[in-house]
Amino acid sequence: MIQLDIFSDPICPWCYIGKAHLDRALQDYPDHPFQIRWLPFMLNPDMPAEGMDRRAYLETKFGGKEGAVQAYLPVHENAEAAGLTLHLDKIAKTPNNVDAHRLIHWAEIEGRQTAVVSALFRAYFVEGRDIGDVEVLADVADDQGMDASLILRLLRSDEDRKEIVERDAAARGMGINSVPTFIVAGRHAVPGAQPPDLWRRVIEELRAGADPAA
Repeated sequence: MIQLDIFSDPICPWCYIGKAHLDRALQDYPDHPFQIRWLPFMLNPDMPAEGMDRRAYLETKFGGKEGAVQAYLPVHENAEAAGLTLHLDKIAKTPNNVDAHRLIHWAEIEGRQTAVVSALFRAYFVEGRDIGDVEVLADVADDQGMDASLILRLLRSDEDRKEIVERDAAARGMGINSVPTFIVAGRHAVPGAQPPDLWRRVIEELRAGADPAA
């Protein structure tokens, strides 16, 4: 198996789109060589613990309402092309997502990481749920076969909080400044929401024993 590390943020629409593209390629290769691991990157590492009103956050980030609208036009277009339906109007808050990353970390231990990542994307971008809320996160965990009471207890503690913050800082130290960023075999960085055809080509090259970066 070949390690595919994915630096991602569950509140990043491009990460959701990038995952959909990768998933489409992997469906064509059920015997694909990838062992997938999701690693934390926080778009907003200084987000207040209570999160922020989404409209205020976007308008501040993109220089007003018109800037926010223009910034999200390609998001909608690319999501539709990827077969995703986003309900951004349902999202009231941009959350602090340290806890969501902690849940993803614990899901890896139970072999449920990709399923939990998928559920978090759906919860946020489709259902408009607050994935900064520990009750919501425990519910997501429960739906994916994890022990909700244990997860809730962990979320109400500081368990692994420092590790997530350190991993985020380490990613930035590696030069990662946007997500999604895919690292193939610990060596080759593939930035951005790449189309399925790129992943199909990478898989074919790996199966042929070639270096995909050569």
